[in-house]
Amino acid sequence: MERVTGIGGLFFRARDPAALARWYGDHLGIDPAPATYQQRPWWQQQGPTVVSPFPADTDDFGRPEQAWMLNLRVRDLDAMIAQLRAAGIEVTPDPQTYPNGRFASTADPEGNPIQLWEPTPVALQEPPDFPTADADPRPTQTG
Repeated sequence: MERVTGIGGLFFRARDPAALARWYGDHLGIDPAPATYQQRPWWQQQGPTVVSPFPADTDDFGRPEQAWMLNLRVRDLDAMIAQLRAAGIEVTPDPQTYPNGRFASTADPEGNPIQLWEPTPVALQEPPDFPTADADPRPTQTG
């Protein structure tokens, strides 16, 4: 089966796209989309990405009409929280540490939810190849 190799972009509606792009650049270090093909887009570090549909009635995204949440990997969650709070941005750290790391929640100026994730070193290790879902799970016999 052919598979995608990563996420090439996240596109969403905004009341003020230019201001929101500046906010993501100023506070999270995400460069705005290039205006020409000669400009480079923001490059992310290699690491795990989860694509997960949630139940339609989830409370995890805040307001009921919110259809998505952005999860961003960070190197140092405490430093990111301090940076955002110094800029007057509300951030709520999750008090629990999970096997895959630590999390905090915030939102951009238009109320779009953002989850910040500091992965554990183990969570950043690419797992060994596993059989795909369409592979035959039965052991093979030789001889």
